[in-house]
Amino acid sequence: MNLPNKLTVLRIFMIPLFLLIVSLPTNSWGNVGDIPLVHLVGAVVFALASVTDWLDGFLARKWKMVTNFGKFADPLADKMLVMAAFVVLVALDFSPAWVVAIIICRELAVTGLRLLLVEENGEVLAAAWPGKIKTATQMLAIIFLFLHFEIIGAILLYICLIATVYSGVDYFAKNADVFKGSM
Repeated sequence: MNLPNKLTVLRIFMIPLFLLIVSLPTNSWGNVGDIPLVHLVGAVVFALASVTDWLDGFLARKWKMVTNFGKFADPLADKMLVMAAFVVLVALDFSPAWVVAIIICRELAVTGLRLLLVEENGEVLAAAWPGKIKTATQMLAIIFLFLHFEIIGAILLYICLIATVYSGVDYFAKNADVFKGSM
């Protein structure tokens, strides 16, 4: 297994660690200022996992180590990490459930579209700029919300929501031909 794929697997293993940490009672480790230490440590673990998302893709392209496993596991790991964090944010009442529901529905719809495109013509749907902006704002919003920077986190969350909807519509509009003749 090459290094980019190991980073992807590491990100997957960081998800339960992140969930365990942020699920602890907020008074279990004390606070740093007004921030419960469990939220601070959770934000750091999430941030490190997010960095592996960028790093694995960068290294795979730079070293020409793109693999089918990486094409499959990298976006799956990203979605698992982000969805898990958003569910926790809703449970902690740090994020509106309706926003998270739209984000998760878009992720599932685009994942389904990716599967259809691979099945139909073997084409792997690469991430476009709107999707990259969506991912970056998702990850930043999650970090800021766990760090209790509510205003910055909320602004990033709503930018993420707009980018989520826009990128989802963009992916489906550009690939509408996959549905021709099947309806």
